[in-house]
Amino acid sequence: MTSKIQRFSNGMFGLPLSTATAKKFLDKGIKRVVCIINGKYELHAAILKLKEEPYYLTTGKRVLKELGLAEGAAVQYTLKEDKAPLQFDCTEEWQEVMDTDPEASKVFEGLTDGNKRGLISLVLMVKSPQKRVDRALRIAENLKRGISSPQKIMK
Repeated sequence: MTSKIQRFSNGMFGLPLSTATAKKFLDKGIKRVVCIINGKYELHAAILKLKEEPYYLTTGKRVLKELGLAEGAAVQYTLKEDKAPLQFDCTEEWQEVMDTDPEASKVFEGLTDGNKRGLISLVLMVKSPQKRVDRALRIAENLKRGISSPQKIMK
């Protein structure tokens, strides 16, 4: 399939999906998909809909930059069901921190899947392995303090 990168009314960038394409997944109860962009980049995303706009998948500026794309760029994509438990793999650094801190791990396991994804994505955003360790440790400490929202945990 082909689509153009678009900025939606909520300010996010993404790929608009036809209603037929979205319904093919949604009618089976599948909301999370893997979108393979230009045959080389796997984007884990949820099928979303705004009132005034078509179904779409969101992506961030970082992904667009990695792929050398901008608003209006045409891309080829394919979709498949996302079968990963949290829709992407945890980093080694995150797993090591969770394995060595049972208290933080217990709190983490009690969170919603959305909060789990949000926290892991905070670690995935960092390129340096040492900074991923530092961020994972900081998140673990905040989880033990009762802070579990991805929006608040890094403050």
